[in-house]
Amino acid sequence: MFRLLVRSVSFALALTVTSACGNDSVTIPTTPTPDPITETFSGTLTPNGAATHTFSSSASGSVSATLAAVGPDDTIVMGLALGTWNGTGCAVIIANDTAVQTAVIYGNVTQAGQLCVRAYDVGRFTEPTNYEISVVHP
Repeated sequence: MFRLLVRSVSFALALTVTSACGNDSVTIPTTPTPDPITETFSGTLTPNGAATHTFSSSASGSVSATLAAVGPDDTIVMGLALGTWNGTGCAVIIANDTAVQTAVIYGNVTQAGQLCVRAYDVGRFTEPTNYEISVVHP
């Protein structure tokens, strides 16, 4: 009889613990990742010239800048840089002083904010040079 009582209590206890667990699902909140934004900037640089273009990142994530086109000579070497915009200038963080057409520089931003991409002559231009930069960012 005692064994039957112990089994009954054990069964009732197991049933209580099991029903307390239930089939509740736990939802872990996540921050949605924004779709990347592609922006294109273009212009003409003169010998010893430079140009800065600003853009806003809406979240943390990867940023890339591609020197998509250079002309009239697509083999010309120029500078390409990514940085943070401080309201008056581009504080360069990553630079490639030997960028040619199709060169890419990569970076990461840790929070939303104002960023910049900069194109510049590194002493190789002999005539005005057109450029196009494609920037992908969060």
